[in-house]
Amino acid sequence: MEQYTTEQRVKIIQAYYENGRSRKNTFRGLREFFGAQNRPCEKTIWNLVQKFEQTGSVANIKTPRHARRGRSEHNIAIVAESVNENPRTSIRHRSQQLDLTYSTTQRILTKDLQLHPYRVQITQELKPRDHQQRRVFAEWIREQGANFPMKIIFSDEAHFHLGGFVNTHNCRIWGLENPRQIVEVKMHPQKVTVWCAFWSGGVIGPFFFEDHAENAVTVNGVRYRNIITEFSWEQLEDMDIEDLWF
Repeated sequence: MEQYTTEQRVKIIQAYYENGRSRKNTFRGLREFFGAQNRPCEKTIWNLVQKFEQTGSVANIKTPRHARRGRSEHNIAIVAESVNENPRTSIRHRSQQLDLTYSTTQRILTKDLQLHPYRVQITQELKPRDHQQRRVFAEWIREQGANFPMKIIFSDEAHFHLGGFVNTHNCRIWGLENPRQIVEVKMHPQKVTVWCAFWSGGVIGPFFFEDHAENAVTVNGVRYRNIITEFSWEQLEDMDIEDLWF
């Protein structure tokens, strides 16, 4: 019914009563005013008449907006208090603790409290001389030519912790500003170390640092040398290893 103006709606009501409250006769009588193709159907006429008799107006009734029960002042307050007590709690756990839905809790945190989830960052300590050493190495690499990187075998180890560990991907701290949170970890946590390497010819590994009983062992110079002399060279036998750098 949005397509009809107030003047046109008044004309429909007027025609309805002039035609003895007959929807069919009203439909026929509106042909001259609207034209054969644009006149309202009998159902539209009847709906407009019912609205007029119930409200005394031909205007559309605005649907009342419901109060935001989820994002009420009370819920916003308890979420803010919860964040002040523990900013590390995830949205899922916080919503369960406060008996709110996940979406409501998320909207309160981001829209009402205007908080942002910041990640914990763990960085490697650099000595003052490290910057100069990196610059010297980078300049030496550039002097070797464009194809030199294709001859390098890159390797690294990954430590898989067997106990508690801070997962910086899932850990978030809600706040208005980045708290610059630093997490202290044990120097020697229980873990297993895995070594792997790759170069332009493919991937070498993985190799697990374990003893004969498959128990995790500490990485030292002897065990690392065994990777190169016993494990790596066996996999490189079928590859072109002329003039490679490790």
